[in-house]
Amino acid sequence: MSAPTIPSDFVSRAVSVAAADGIDLTPALDASRISRAVLAQPHARLTPEQVSLFTRAVWQITGDELFGLGTGPVPRGSFRIMTLTLIHCPDLAHALTRMIEVNRVLQGLPTLSLTIGETSTHLDVRLPEEVTEKTRVTVDFLLMLLHRFAAWLVGGRVPLVSVSLPYTEPDPILARSYDAIFGIPVTFDAGRAALEMDNSAMRSPIIRTEESLEEYLRDSPNLMLSERDYESTVSSQVRRIFESGIQGRTATTDEIADMLAVSPPHLRRLLRQEGTSLGRLREEVLCDLAIAGLRRGEPVDDLSARLGFSEPSAFRRAFKRWTGNTPRAYRARG
Repeated sequence: MSAPTIPSDFVSRAVSVAAADGIDLTPALDASRISRAVLAQPHARLTPEQVSLFTRAVWQITGDELFGLGTGPVPRGSFRIMTLTLIHCPDLAHALTRMIEVNRVLQGLPTLSLTIGETSTHLDVRLPEEVTEKTRVTVDFLLMLLHRFAAWLVGGRVPLVSVSLPYTEPDPILARSYDAIFGIPVTFDAGRAALEMDNSAMRSPIIRTEESLEEYLRDSPNLMLSERDYESTVSSQVRRIFESGIQGRTATTDEIADMLAVSPPHLRRLLRQEGTSLGRLREEVLCDLAIAGLRRGEPVDDLSARLGFSEPSAFRRAFKRWTGNTPRAYRARG
């Protein structure tokens, strides 16, 4: 299975924000072997290793774990201190509550807040009066960090009910990258920067130790960039193959079995034990991608072709089977 990649736009915006503040990140680009030509193409892709090397180099250049994006410098080691205070919490709800408390003490970090509801919990990043390009870079980094670190703490997926971002939606290709990063369609122009998590995840026990935390921090941020979640089930691995795009949704049973180093009959048995099948997983991924595309305003004909349907009418029939609505009715409702 190919490793996930990251749009160069995420690095390009960080470089531009730093330059506006008089910080030259050229040495960080050189250290990570990110060329200026690639950086100039927002839809180009970077490997997690490149972005990890870039991030580490920026930490060295700025001496700031938030790259100068906060209200003041965030000294190196701040994240380690914060995480050590919550590693012994009983569950994710207590860990995030403690993180909010530590966040109030550490200088320079954006203010976070936690709102626990009946079925879900919102983790918000307080916004400045004016949402700028620096706000966008900060919010992107923090929300991705918070979501993935939460998943690492509990050793499993942290389902998101919604992701709210306060700035204008980027072009459709980059918008789909946000969907892939967070695992669900993202809402832009939302007036807040927040992750909404299902309360079932908030009850998940913390399974990590101080020893495993030290390993995580030594590899930071590579592990965070490489994994969206920490599921190890066969069905989750198959979903990621379908989501990967290149062989992805058209991969055959034999190809998927080869990627997972099992025989096709054994792959089918494993999926049956998990209560699913290749066909069901493929359709789940297609449904998710179709919903995200419709929410983005992508034309049905274009979406149908991108998802590999022979004609738009076949896509419309499949979508109604998945959701009970035609694409037009779903878009009007949403």
